[in-house]
Amino acid sequence: MNALEIKNLYKSYSGFKLENLSLTLPSGCILGLIGENGAGKSTTVKLILDMVRKDGGTIKIFGKEGDIRLSKQEIGVVPDEVGIPECLTAAQVGKIMRRSFDNWDSIAYGAFLKKLDIPSGKPFREFSRGMKMKLGIAVAMSHRPKLLILDEATSGLDPVVRDEVLEIFSEFTRDEGHSVLISSHIVSDLEKLCDYIAFLHKGRLLLCEEKDVLTEKYGLLQCAPEELSRLDKSAVKGKRVSPYGVQALVLRDAIPRGMRVSRVSIEELFVFMVKEAG
Repeated sequence: MNALEIKNLYKSYSGFKLENLSLTLPSGCILGLIGENGAGKSTTVKLILDMVRKDGGTIKIFGKEGDIRLSKQEIGVVPDEVGIPECLTAAQVGKIMRRSFDNWDSIAYGAFLKKLDIPSGKPFREFSRGMKMKLGIAVAMSHRPKLLILDEATSGLDPVVRDEVLEIFSEFTRDEGHSVLISSHIVSDLEKLCDYIAFLHKGRLLLCEEKDVLTEKYGLLQCAPEELSRLDKSAVKGKRVSPYGVQALVLRDAIPRGMRVSRVSIEELFVFMVKEAG
């Protein structure tokens, strides 16, 4: 069963449209949602969580379409702004969550507080942004969810803590019944973590594919302008011209033998595709 299925999702605001978005997140996998600010990442997350009403399309969670409240026990959520009352301490948050979730695991929560170095007696208002995000992650992970939905969950964390958090998410999906949807502008995090990558740009899905397939399918070609002009135009998916030549995003299988094509990172692939899309 797929953890999440989105088909032809549509939402219109004044000045912005999320247009016919279709995504599938298989169980046991991590899907990374990449996009510039305003691309529609947070809108997509809010639609999944029924925080805003969709204008069209379907969203199925664990094969079911309907009231998100029926699935809340199985979903862990970390939004871009963690909404915990500022007067509460982490210890008090744990007591409240114990009464909110049927599967709340106080032992696991305590372990996350220790692992992420979160003080249990300090009021939330005194937390840094990074500390707030870490507490949100601890809460989301401690009621035994099957699906984690993370909106910029690594934002504000220093590199060492980010690495620890990414390892927690990776370990979470070692259980084939667990899945993660994570949006982030830190593309290097998603490249390390994700099984699938989706590119959003101005409310449109540019692509959604397995990460390994993307790096096998696309590559970077460094050549002279006249060499590029001799290639099949359908093989070139973007280019960057400099005084030293041309760097082009190409389909590996469409490039003649003998031309050296280097590996493209997910971040480079996204930048090229966004520039080409305009």
